[in-house]
Amino acid sequence: MLCVEESIGVENTAQIPHQRTELPLECAVMYAEERHWDVFPGTWLEAADRTEECSCGEADCPAPGAHPARKDWATEATGSGGAARRLWSKQPRASVLLPTGRTFDVLDVPETAGFLALARMERLRVTLGPVARTPDRRMLFFVLPGGSAKAGSLVRALGWSPASLDLVAHGEGGYVAAPPTRIGRMGAVQWARRPTRANRWLPDAEEMISPLAYACGQEARGA
Repeated sequence: MLCVEESIGVENTAQIPHQRTELPLECAVMYAEERHWDVFPGTWLEAADRTEECSCGEADCPAPGAHPARKDWATEATGSGGAARRLWSKQPRASVLLPTGRTFDVLDVPETAGFLALARMERLRVTLGPVARTPDRRMLFFVLPGGSAKAGSLVRALGWSPASLDLVAHGEGGYVAAPPTRIGRMGAVQWARRPTRANRWLPDAEEMISPLAYACGQEARGA
């Protein structure tokens, strides 16, 4: 079972069957059972006065429908498909959130830099893991755990100042939203390169930092 909003990016998907699955429960179970990722339910969107508001009730919520619903979310996260099914059965509209620093870390860059990096990585034949695309125009590159802790030093070793690049590393204690989570009126998180058997083994951050830093640097120069 594939959890796909839309496949976007530079990969060749001609031989991969497309199945459109939009139910958070099905996606959460798939992530737990097929990828062995921990998952936990977040907030959700509720209809209100011709619009949709975050279930948290905050009018100025910065991530409506896409943030933890509980302070103890880290203890609620589970890698069990059965447990995930029970959690989302309680609230089927809950967003699908993935804790970082466990089975993966995430390198987060602007969308334009992400697409530039993807093209460069394809030319260099860099091994890629899943890559997500968020509706606020960010791209999330999944890497092995520990990537967050060394991202800064890797960037500096390439001659860049981490503060000068819009490259954010998510590691222990963090989380990211996964498809098919919707973030307010902006839209849904999608896979640019969806999880498949071919990218089950994640790359190390060291393999990714150079093209990502270069792409972020190019964007910074053009800003």
